[in-house]
Amino acid sequence: MLEPFEPKQEIEALTHFSIVIPARDEQANIGACLATILGNDYPSHFFEIIVINDHSTDQTAAIVEKWQQDYPQIKLIHLANHVSVGLNAYKKKAIELAISQTKGDWIITTDADCVVSTKWLSLLDAYIQKTGVVFVAAPVKFTNTGSIVSLFQVLDFMSLQGITAAAVGAGAHSMCNGANLAYEKKAFYAVGQFAGIDQIASGDDMLLMQKIKKTFPGKLGYLFHKDAIVSTLPMPNWKQFINQRIRWASKGTHYQDKSIFWVLLLVYLVNLSLLLLFVLGFFQGDLGQFFYLLFFKTGVELFFLYPVSRFFDQTAELLYFPLMQPVHICYTVIAGWLGKFGNYQWKGRKTN
Repeated sequence: MLEPFEPKQEIEALTHFSIVIPARDEQANIGACLATILGNDYPSHFFEIIVINDHSTDQTAAIVEKWQQDYPQIKLIHLANHVSVGLNAYKKKAIELAISQTKGDWIITTDADCVVSTKWLSLLDAYIQKTGVVFVAAPVKFTNTGSIVSLFQVLDFMSLQGITAAAVGAGAHSMCNGANLAYEKKAFYAVGQFAGIDQIASGDDMLLMQKIKKTFPGKLGYLFHKDAIVSTLPMPNWKQFINQRIRWASKGTHYQDKSIFWVLLLVYLVNLSLLLLFVLGFFQGDLGQFFYLLFFKTGVELFFLYPVSRFFDQTAELLYFPLMQPVHICYTVIAGWLGKFGNYQWKGRKTN
């Protein structure tokens, strides 16, 4: 079982962080993101913030420039000044470019629609000092905005975070999320940055983690602490949600650790089987077996998710979990298929 990290009460800050934030059309969110990072109880001269403006068409860059007037540790880079259009993986290129201009020893990546706690940086520093790892994953949760699509994403993502923590607790560090990652800059360059995975639209988190895991075995960690949670916004509608999940699924066949692929394939086949069983039972006029298996699946998953929901303070959302199961089955099948064989729209770009 994964035990929560307990930092020492008094510890001197030692880690110099460079926080990298790729941003594309994030005028509604970038201000809150910067405010929470700057509100950390960590020495300001020990961290810098690098925002990479990825061809934004709104006021994202102007908002960052306004923040720069009061906070000199914020740096703004315009990706358009360094790369041409037509890439398949803009985010990886943005992160590589930002890291090449950082001063810190450690890189932290998060997203422009995320907010963090005041203890975020100090916890990362304490964890790095205590463990000596070169790569740290940390928890992420979706904020429930009150809509049905938001609630669905909260529950879906909660299960992914639970699987991540369970895998780490079992000694298999196999999943992470780019909204809350930290890694030593020397390790990033030691594995050749994103070389070999730089044409894959997604995977700036898990595929990079696998490269680092191969080169630095036993040097990966997971910061399990409530104050290390990064909160991010869900997709505002079903179309953008499906496109996001297709994007995530598109990296599935590129995992070096094939055990992850086989687990994902098993999950996909279970959901596909349930969907086919429903269709078959519907036409035969007998849905008894389908509902029995659906009830069993839901019970097992609720048992698994309850402690996860307590960690994220989202236990109330579990009440809606049984109602969301049919939708979850359908979306898993659709997103998994299109992630392998289709394309999708992401932030105004069509990606393969």
